[in-house]
Amino acid sequence: MNRLIIVGASGHGKVVADIAKLNGYEDIVFLDDNKDITEFAGRRVIGTSADLKGLDGDVFIAIGNADTRKKLMEENDFRSFPVLIHPSAVTADDVTIGRGSVLMAGTVVNPGTRIGVGCIINTCSSVDHDCVIEDYVHISVGSHLSGTVTVGEGTWIGAGVTVSNNIDICGGCIIGAGAVVIRNTDTAGTYVGVPAHLI
Repeated sequence: MNRLIIVGASGHGKVVADIAKLNGYEDIVFLDDNKDITEFAGRRVIGTSADLKGLDGDVFIAIGNADTRKKLMEENDFRSFPVLIHPSAVTADDVTIGRGSVLMAGTVVNPGTRIGVGCIINTCSSVDHDCVIEDYVHISVGSHLSGTVTVGEGTWIGAGVTVSNNIDICGGCIIGAGAVVIRNTDTAGTYVGVPAHLI
């Protein structure tokens, strides 16, 4: 069956659907917990996330919130969660990518990098050599990670963030848009500014 069920009828889901089509999926449908939505981006919304277990097809969780993404993927661990990579993304041959992750248009991922489960590597972002992106991380549009960076589980890197080389960002962080990270973050929380600091 060439069906992809996308959970989340949102802007993120719309981009995922476009990448899925470019990856060869022909039957693309949505699920969304807002029961008033019956169509989205020209495609059918056939139920809510609670209906997922009774449906056939591959599944992609297109929800920005890391905790929700993790919960839905773990509840449906038996399902096939594809890796979706936009054709314009550039990835080195030895990059590993966990299931249910997406690399959007214009992304660059360099050698030695490992990307975990359920990650979002957003439009025109770059991840340089030997980085470790743990599960359920979201790297937003136009962000740049230098070499040998580790990003802990569930962290959100905001739009236009720059992370210097050899930096460890612990899990559960939010790095605000435009921040420049030049020191390790050892405490979960929100970091903003140039250089980034905990608020």
